[in-house]
Amino acid sequence: MTKVKLVSWNVNGIRASVKKGFFESLNQLGADVICVQETKAQDDQVQEALSELEGYHVFSNSAIKKGYSGTAILSKEAPLSITSGIGIEEHDQEGRVLTAEYDGYFLINVYVPNSSRDLVRLDYRTKWDKDFLSFIKNLEDTKPVVVCGDFNVAHKDIDLARPKANYNKTAGFTQKEIDGMDNFVGSGLLDTYRLVNGEQVQYSWWSYRAGAREKNIGWRIDYFLVSEALSKEISQAAIHPEYLESDHCPISLEMTV
Repeated sequence: MTKVKLVSWNVNGIRASVKKGFFESLNQLGADVICVQETKAQDDQVQEALSELEGYHVFSNSAIKKGYSGTAILSKEAPLSITSGIGIEEHDQEGRVLTAEYDGYFLINVYVPNSSRDLVRLDYRTKWDKDFLSFIKNLEDTKPVVVCGDFNVAHKDIDLARPKANYNKTAGFTQKEIDGMDNFVGSGLLDTYRLVNGEQVQYSWWSYRAGAREKNIGWRIDYFLVSEALSKEISQAAIHPEYLESDHCPISLEMTV
């Protein structure tokens, strides 16, 4: 059995985050695998941005649309396999899912679609959640899964600073999105932050507007979900608000596999 530390981070642009100190932060975080969301770069641009990063294999899945979405996995150990997307063309245009297979588990890195201003993508988001859950459960038939990333939803009132003001009005806290997260958890996936930290209040994303981060008016929308089979192997699940390269901060999971 080996102890591993996994980090998930929506960097809001990989090239911008590198200029702001991303490499130094990775050294401090000491992760074996880093799952990155919202690279906002094509595959070759991701490789170029991370060309000076030593000790990690770099894999990415970019959107067809340039400068938009995108995921990447940086792994010290070479995975057994890497898979892009979930096998549904409608969903696989935006580079939102990248899966690494290791001996004891699948690691699924996801950047879930935002329902957008005025909730114009809410119906699409609802379909995405359903199809993505099917993808996860199919993999889980083979071996346990770790699913991490920006889920673009605060699951409970405790997961955002102003639940009443945002409920059913703001992308990320509508009942349909909450139902989607209920379905993930209801299917047997465990929210590791709550598993380890109970009802502790911490956020992983803050708007750039109105000094939200300084006032800690935030949302917890970044998650590590794991198969029940891994529950006893989890030793730590943490949020790291001290890292400032993005409007999201990194989150981490330590487990034995």
